[in-house]
Amino acid sequence: MTDWLTQPLHAQAKALAQGEISALELAEAHLAKIDARNGDLRAVVHLNDKLRAQAQAVDATPLEDRAPLAGLCFGVKDILDVAGQPTLCGSHAHPQGEHSDAATVAALRRAGMLALGKLATYEYALTGPAYDQPYRPARNPWNLAHITGGSSSGSAAAVSGGLMRVALGTDTGGSIRAPSAYCGIIGLKPTAGLVPDAGCFPLSPSLDVVGPMAATVADAALVLDALVPGHNASAEIGQEISGLTIGYARDWFAEDPAADPALIAAMDETAGLLSQLGARIELIDLPAYQPLEDAATVILQAEAYAIHRDGLAQRFNAYGVDARRNLLTGAVLTPEDVEVARAVGRGFADLVDQRLAHCAALLAPTTLGPAPAFSDFANRPVWTAMRTMPFNLSGHPSISVPCGFTPRDLPLGAQFIGKKKGERTLCRIAHALEQASLYTARRA
Repeated sequence: MTDWLTQPLHAQAKALAQGEISALELAEAHLAKIDARNGDLRAVVHLNDKLRAQAQAVDATPLEDRAPLAGLCFGVKDILDVAGQPTLCGSHAHPQGEHSDAATVAALRRAGMLALGKLATYEYALTGPAYDQPYRPARNPWNLAHITGGSSSGSAAAVSGGLMRVALGTDTGGSIRAPSAYCGIIGLKPTAGLVPDAGCFPLSPSLDVVGPMAATVADAALVLDALVPGHNASAEIGQEISGLTIGYARDWFAEDPAADPALIAAMDETAGLLSQLGARIELIDLPAYQPLEDAATVILQAEAYAIHRDGLAQRFNAYGVDARRNLLTGAVLTPEDVEVARAVGRGFADLVDQRLAHCAALLAPTTLGPAPAFSDFANRPVWTAMRTMPFNLSGHPSISVPCGFTPRDLPLGAQFIGKKKGERTLCRIAHALEQASLYTARRA
């Protein structure tokens, strides 16, 4: 008997079209897996109680009248609105009321997909893990004692744990890519402004991006194609990467004391494997990392405080302790601070464009090590070393792909950065690596 949740989305779609499985059977398979594993993973925080009826409606529709992805399922990070389901944003402070589908949810529905339910997030996509939120933190399927990363924590756990093939996440400083790296899945942060963000509660509008987190590159590209019709991120998947130049930003991380030796080895192996596939690997330099993260943080904190200023004034005690502390840092920032930070961002964007003028993509780690343990956060917040936030600052697309494991069998991730609206080439390169390394074939 086929376990359809282990099959890629295109295979599920073909099986639905050929009558090998019904939409209701596929929905039931998702619900059964959620029932079996979600108690441990804490990924799904609200199920769609109309899922079976919606699946039956797909089955009752003649094949010729169905949308292309009819009957396929997806999950939704709990800062994106889904009609008929609550949006808590992981917070006791979030006002409740009726709402319509977020633009991304509506786009996937138009393609025929069914929303399974809402997935855990750090409070207002800010900080975690924390225990003063409406639901407990999601746990890493590779080791339940470890975090998933944030803030798209439930999305990462749900896909990695096999509850679903794809989920929507958001990325303001790495919140699609870092959890994907920690959980051994694919995380695609599209070009800034490519995917509509209406109906997504903002963290920092200048940096926020909505995108797919998926079991494979092909799954992620298929969903991006549904989110942005005509963009054709899938168009080059399966093509060779021989002759493409990939800029390897090794000096950007290898000398950092926070870089795990296993990560450095995995990145070098990744570069070597790409070379074996015919790509030309060119060492490149990028500016010092910390000033870039500092600049992006100034923008994030200033914009987040502006969004939550009234909420803090009216419902201060309803916010979690860590969320309050995080938001209040934005109160001391001035417009001049923000403009200086934006200037840093413009300069970095220009430099990345220069590097990409003769490279098909850049290669860097997603995070500098594996997912920390929950116990690391017992007494204080923990800074987790990443290499993601500068590309929110610059607006370039990037995709995180599993690139290896630590000796304790925790996943590691590499990211490719591409030209703006260059997701097609990014997915081509990421898919080639995925097929050659087979790391995504390993499931938690």
